[in-house]
Amino acid sequence: MSIAMAELESSRARTEAVRALEAEFGELTSEFRRLLAENAHRVSPGMLPGAYKVFTTIVRHETTTISALAETLLADKGQLSRTVRELETLGLVSRAPDPADGRSVLLSPTPEGLERLAAARQPREDGLITAVNRWSIDDIVRLTELLHALARGTTP
Repeated sequence: MSIAMAELESSRARTEAVRALEAEFGELTSEFRRLLAENAHRVSPGMLPGAYKVFTTIVRHETTTISALAETLLADKGQLSRTVRELETLGLVSRAPDPADGRSVLLSPTPEGLERLAAARQPREDGLITAVNRWSIDDIVRLTELLHALARGTTP
């Protein structure tokens, strides 16, 4: 087999592998959306997945501003403000003046919000632990590294 033919077959194999990966990501995305909707409902019946995403982003950052939240989520500040007000009304998020900038407010999860989020996540966390129960810790760490590299467009 010539070098050109080998390269063509390798290119085709890579394309097929990437297509299979794309299909699996499609399945994973669908499952992820379903889980987000379930978790949102467990935090507060009727909560939309988008509000849940805003809430979990605030939790992950511990304290943030609307501007930083908009940048992180690539979202409109006006829509985020409405969502944050909803989260505040539900008792999940609190606002406090930003000591570094009097024009800004800091958003933080409330203790109640953290409790409700932990309770909402528990069934899925148990499921993920069960799903990878027979995996080696090295495989779990490697998958985490590969996903991190893929998300950032870097080479693992």
